[in-house]
Amino acid sequence: MVQDDYINFTIGKQKHIALIAHDTKKHELVEWVEENKEILKGHFLCGTGTTARLIVDHTGLPVKAYNSGPLGGDQQIGSRIVEGNIDFVIFFWDPLEAQPHDPDVKALLRICAVYDIPVANNRATADFLITSKFMNEDYERKVLNYNKVIHKRLEELR
Repeated sequence: MVQDDYINFTIGKQKHIALIAHDTKKHELVEWVEENKEILKGHFLCGTGTTARLIVDHTGLPVKAYNSGPLGGDQQIGSRIVEGNIDFVIFFWDPLEAQPHDPDVKALLRICAVYDIPVANNRATADFLITSKFMNEDYERKVLNYNKVIHKRLEELR
């Protein structure tokens, strides 16, 4: 496994989906969740603080809440990805407004890229993801073996 170029992980039929939205996009995400409630109710949902609470209040779906983004919620979601406990992320972000926790958002998106986690950053992408044939079946994702890459870089430095 240490020498393999890729490590395979299985995303099961029941997905673990993180739901996140910047303040100006929370209403849009809640609306999207309500529109897709029948699909989402068969999956495990989690989200950052206020977003999770709003989704629960408006849709009745259970959502495990982490801290709000500026208080470390984005980093909590990132750590769950590293642990293998989140399969994809729906993150409606506002590209026109600076956020006090922009470095945390960038770190979360980096972790998604490293672990080959699908990310929807707007409604259209979220619609494509949730209607994908992979929503109803297992999916094998291939994650680049960064341990091998790091070992190779260390060897080249010696």
